Amino acid sequence: MPNKPFPSKRAPYYNDIPDEKWTDWRWQLSHRLNTVDDFENLFPLTEGEREALSQTGLFRVDVTPYFASLIDPDNPDDPIRKQVVPTEKELIPFTGMMEDSLAEDMHSPVPGLVHRYPDRVLMLITNTCASYCRYCTRARLVGDPTQSFSSQDFEAQLDYLRRTPQVRDVLLSGGDPLTLAPKVLERVLKSLREIEHIEIIRIGSRVPVFMPQRITAELTDMLQQYHPLWINIHVNHPNEITAELAEACDKLTRAGIPLGNQSVLLAGVNDDAYLMRQLVQDLVRIRVRPYYIYQCDLVAGAGHFRTPVAKGLEIIEALRGHTSGFSVPTYVIDAPGGGGKIPLAPNYLLSMSDHRIILRNFEGFITSYEEPLDYQQPPKSLTEPYRPKKSIGQGGVLDLLEGHSMTIKPEGFDRLHLRGGEQHRLRKDKNKWKALGIGDKEEDKEEE
Repeated sequence: MPNKPFPSKRAPYYNDIPDEKWTDWRWQLSHRLNTVDDFENLFPLTEGEREALSQTGLFRVDVTPYFASLIDPDNPDDPIRKQVVPTEKELIPFTGMMEDSLAEDMHSPVPGLVHRYPDRVLMLITNTCASYCRYCTRARLVGDPTQSFSSQDFEAQLDYLRRTPQVRDVLLSGGDPLTLAPKVLERVLKSLREIEHIEIIRIGSRVPVFMPQRITAELTDMLQQYHPLWINIHVNHPNEITAELAEACDKLTRAGIPLGNQSVLLAGVNDDAYLMRQLVQDLVRIRVRPYYIYQCDLVAGAGHFRTPVAKGLEIIEALRGHTSGFSVPTYVIDAPGGGGKIPLAPNYLLSMSDHRIILRNFEGFITSYEEPLDYQQPPKSLTEPYRPKKSIGQGGVLDLLEGHSMTIKPEGFDRLHLRGGEQHRLRKDKNKWKALGIGDKEEDKEEE
């Protein structure tokens, strides 16, 4: 029996629009909904939505006619509607709220380039999106014409990449790179491909979801010239997977571009284990691999979307073992303050001894696994060629495991434990706290 086809929807208001216009991404962009009257052509607004749309200084509102057509006009709690139509709840502050919750600007050596991890960077090349998610992490930049990145910013980004050889992976985001004119996007890709040590280029985009009409033969023909190229899309609910999205993803995969999906866990949208199981299974049907589920960030306007972390763990519990392994995304918190992505998972390791571990599976079945007693690590001569140049201060727990460090200390730890006392004879010799055989002298010198 063939798979049930995905739906194709068009709001009745647009029935008289000729297909040649409806399928033109430029028409979709130029006819986005952003006012009370625009939305009420499709469905009646709630008082809270009217209040929000009447506010000045609200995060930008724009929704493509295609995506707005996926909203159930009779359901004020429609999960697609909640993602793109503002409500008065956006105006309510909450504890922990920050303008730049991921400290991206702190990790930007030049404007628009975030270098948080040792071997990869985030490159922000536009502040424009096809539609604007109400929980946007970069609301401080996105949708604001005064925050656009200049050609000088772009050249500074490239210059930094040219002189930073440890960077091998560049993620293009913004805003949405696929809203750029093809020639502009190609200039970016071509410039990156001219840098010898850049191995991988990734694009983060919700354009295939908001505006699948943008995925044209012209675009895919251009993109496939710059392989290896990866694209991550952003689908939060099964209702977003349509015949049009399936076709757009098919065009991209036929161009040799692997596709992943990043979802954000959103209260009232996808915070249900069975709904999320349907989502990941529908995604793999259109050849998109579920990649991440993000805990909602601590950004202004997103307080009403936040869920307890326990809900995310419940969802992973409902996926692991209940669907194919490649359909199970990694659940992460992008750590406030710039700590990067921290993966979370239910605890499947129950206990361990020096030669045996106790495990449980998704059903609650408990078993033991016998570990080898005669295991020896491979000689360094075999693995040394694969060890990258060390990024001082970013080794983390791996540094402890490999014997490069004995401790990882919180900020101010040493100062605190001096208890305000002065330097004296018992504190003078720092070598008394150096562990024999731990750490590399050359690395210690670099850190100093």
